[in-house]
Amino acid sequence: MTIQSNNGGELGSDSPKALVTGCAGFIGSTLTDRLLADGFEVIGIDRFSDYYDRELKEQNLAAAMQHPRFTLIEEDIVEMDTFPAVDYVFHLAAQAGVRASWGRSFDIYTRDNIQATQRLLDFYATDAAASSRLKRFVYSSSSSVYGDIELPMREDRMVQPVSPYGVSKLAAEHLCYLYWKNYGVPTVSLRYFTVYGPRQRPDMGINKFVRAIRAGDPITIYGDGTQTRDFTYIDDAVEANVAAALADPADPATPNGAGILGEAFNIGGGNRISVIDLIHAIEDATGRTALLHHAEEQKGDVQDTWADAGKAERVLGWTAKVRIQEGLERYVGWIDG
Repeated sequence: MTIQSNNGGELGSDSPKALVTGCAGFIGSTLTDRLLADGFEVIGIDRFSDYYDRELKEQNLAAAMQHPRFTLIEEDIVEMDTFPAVDYVFHLAAQAGVRASWGRSFDIYTRDNIQATQRLLDFYATDAAASSRLKRFVYSSSSSVYGDIELPMREDRMVQPVSPYGVSKLAAEHLCYLYWKNYGVPTVSLRYFTVYGPRQRPDMGINKFVRAIRAGDPITIYGDGTQTRDFTYIDDAVEANVAAALADPADPATPNGAGILGEAFNIGGGNRISVIDLIHAIEDATGRTALLHHAEEQKGDVQDTWADAGKAERVLGWTAKVRIQEGLERYVGWIDG
């Protein structure tokens, strides 16, 4: 196990303590920076998988690594026997990618998405010191759990994922519920709808589209381009994590935690747009014209996503703030910066 820390053991006893798994990733690193800015002590776990370049993940953590309240544990969750006693767990570590989850690759998804989640939940359910301290366990799920269902997608509708990745995320959601139901682990699951923004992974659509347009390279569109996605800006996704962690389960609107603990919430930006219109919006943001190449639809890709985020608004007090054009302009500015 590799542990890197700048705090030298000198921490304020009043600082809330958070564990962020997948802390070097896109959302995990951005959340880590937010928590540190808010006065948290943050312990990050990341195994630096080879899904994409380690150097990019190290860049994501560059600021946190200089912070006196941040500790990095470079380790594989599945191989760990114990975890720190903290006030909040933000579980973002996962194997991403819908199209890569077929065939023998599914072994990675069952290990990193299901087994790792069970290992964490079981520890915080059975370790007396950790269990008594924990206030909230926030799990990062995905809109991929829905599959092709009636729009807008709501939490009270049947979930029927159409990709192995979606199955793995739904299985982990079920684990969160059963550990809440049987052990009282205070879980909340957040179903993200296509998060984008600075630090996003190289394989993500907006990242590939922006970089291709700027380089004058062709963009591959799977299908006819009429499929739609509900996009969520990274700052809004991070805010949802904070809201889910700090929402009061004793609030009169949700007595005894009903409606918060053990529940799943859609985290969608309200920015539903077709792939073709998204490319046009990126053209506007970059001032350049895209070269398009069409290819066959990919197995596991849903036709449309669109979040009904009313439950998160009512219960967590969360609403998305960044519209798609503003988000794209921020992202292009970050790349150019």
